[in-house]
Amino acid sequence: MKWLKEQSHKATAKEDKAKLRWLDTHLGGKELDAINRALIDKITDAKLAGGCSNATVNRVLALVRSILRKCVRDWEWLDKAPAVRMLREPKRRIRYLMRQEAQRLLAELPQHLADMATFSLSTGLRAANVTGLMWSQVDLDRRLAWIHPDQAKARKAIPVPLNAEAVAVIAKQLGKHVTHVFSYQGSRITQVSTKAWYSALERAGIEDFRWHDLRHTWASWHVQGGTPLFVLQEMGGWASVEMVRRYAHLAADHLAPYADRLGGLRDGGLAIHGTNPSQAVERKEKST
Repeated sequence: MKWLKEQSHKATAKEDKAKLRWLDTHLGGKELDAINRALIDKITDAKLAGGCSNATVNRVLALVRSILRKCVRDWEWLDKAPAVRMLREPKRRIRYLMRQEAQRLLAELPQHLADMATFSLSTGLRAANVTGLMWSQVDLDRRLAWIHPDQAKARKAIPVPLNAEAVAVIAKQLGKHVTHVFSYQGSRITQVSTKAWYSALERAGIEDFRWHDLRHTWASWHVQGGTPLFVLQEMGGWASVEMVRRYAHLAADHLAPYADRLGGLRDGGLAIHGTNPSQAVERKEKST
């Protein structure tokens, strides 16, 4: 309860609360010094037995570790915190769509979800920021929207420049809802990962793709189009450049001149160490 009170400003406060409700079945009623390595291992085993991935388990363990460290360093309720062993997580590739795949998906989605997906692909906004976007956050004349600090994961305001496609999507929503941009049959939309979303993915022949991957797609397209990483960081509202560097491998134009320095291994090995192929052929004919 003390943790939730002090961390209520966090963007993940609701997620923390859900994790702590689950943890209460294992830790409720126990003294702090009874939480040892063996008990934490049991928590790990219980999450894994429930079918959770290593990444999901680690998020729960990270919360336990953070609270226990608070108990030692800030609250002085414990002299020492037990070590929390994190599980190994496989490094997954960035999942994004090719433009043809995106077009297939949009064609299969019901109109209200297609509009939101198009807007996501145009702006890179997270699902919560799209569903929560209000008319008071949009200026169509300036082709600009904005996310307030308390709505952003990094707790920093995000300016959202609107390209022509994003403007067209928003213009279609005018008059449909009083406060929110995106709605369905007069009610604001709160959930996007619905049965209709998964059915559309199946019909489009797209596998292993989440709504959040629309954001990855937006970032990948930007990097492939030459947008600098520091610009992408500001546009996407990432707190650190490390989060953006995940996409760096998709843009190698600046590396091409260095790769060309090792040119010359062509034409059956006749041109080596920068030798012109035609000159090498001429020398070979003379020697023959």
